[in-house]
Amino acid sequence: MGRLAAAGTLLVALVVVGASSAVDAELSGVFQEMVKSECHFINGTDRVKFVKRFIYNREQYVHFDSDVGLYVGDTPYGEKVARYWNSNPEWMEYRRDAVGRHCRHNYELSSPFLMERKVPPSVSISLLPWSSQPGARGLLCSVMDFYPAHIQVRWFQGQQELLGHVVATDVVPNGDWTYQLLVLLETPPQHGVSYTCQVEHGSLEQPLSQHWEMPPDAACRKILMGIGGFMLGFTFLALGLGFYLCKKVRGVPGVMSHLPWNVCAPPRPPSLVSPPFLLSTEFLSWQWPQPLPVALGPAGTPCSIPTLILGGGHVSPEPCCHSVPAQLPPASPIKLS
Repeated sequence: MGRLAAAGTLLVALVVVGASSAVDAELSGVFQEMVKSECHFINGTDRVKFVKRFIYNREQYVHFDSDVGLYVGDTPYGEKVARYWNSNPEWMEYRRDAVGRHCRHNYELSSPFLMERKVPPSVSISLLPWSSQPGARGLLCSVMDFYPAHIQVRWFQGQQELLGHVVATDVVPNGDWTYQLLVLLETPPQHGVSYTCQVEHGSLEQPLSQHWEMPPDAACRKILMGIGGFMLGFTFLALGLGFYLCKKVRGVPGVMSHLPWNVCAPPRPPSLVSPPFLLSTEFLSWQWPQPLPVALGPAGTPCSIPTLILGGGHVSPEPCCHSVPAQLPPASPIKLS
């Protein structure tokens, strides 16, 4: 019994909670009361119009127009409110004075910022593709971040203005006291033709023009890039192959040693003008003796060692580096007088 009582109590609690949540769901919603005050200026402050709007849940139900001088109902409930407010002379006099108190006063404070402020636009052109088929739909001219809102945008093909196939959006506020505008030229662009988006604005001393031309095809760009890459690769290949062959030829043993200019030649005598040698005009001889066997050589073979006789002294140059002994004929003494 205790368990049944507890289960019954829990069921009742759930039913009560569910019922209350359903009632809350039915009563939930957005309830918004909004009041907007507007000042309309024509030719400065020569003519000023004040409008006050009362809106409930995005529906205007009553408003005041200074040109009419009374409240006007926009819904059945608003008509009742308008009759009540219009029946109070002091309240209506206060509302009519809002033209000078609210609009003209704020105009003097805000006109330096609202009327004299000028922000030049930035202009760019982009290619707009089709969403369902290949190719370009047209050109989109984006005019961004300008103030005041009045602006004029025109399309040109070369020097000719394009009046047809031009679609523009409304001037849209950005929320930071600047505006933007999009102007579409619904004509597929052609190669070799220049297109211009020209903008006229109060912040510009002269019209601002942005030019655009169709870029080269992607296939042509790929072909040119491929040719350039092939030529660059071929150049590096030729340089690398030449460098490799040069190193390979130099690294073969015995190739350089058998060249004619590397044959073991008689060494040159020491310089005759350098010390410590003293020249004698009476006797100077240059004698080549017979080749002498040398036990230690590059290839274990004999090599000729010339002997220089200068004034009775002997000078032996460096040994020959060649592996084959050079057979030189005996030299006879030479006298110089």
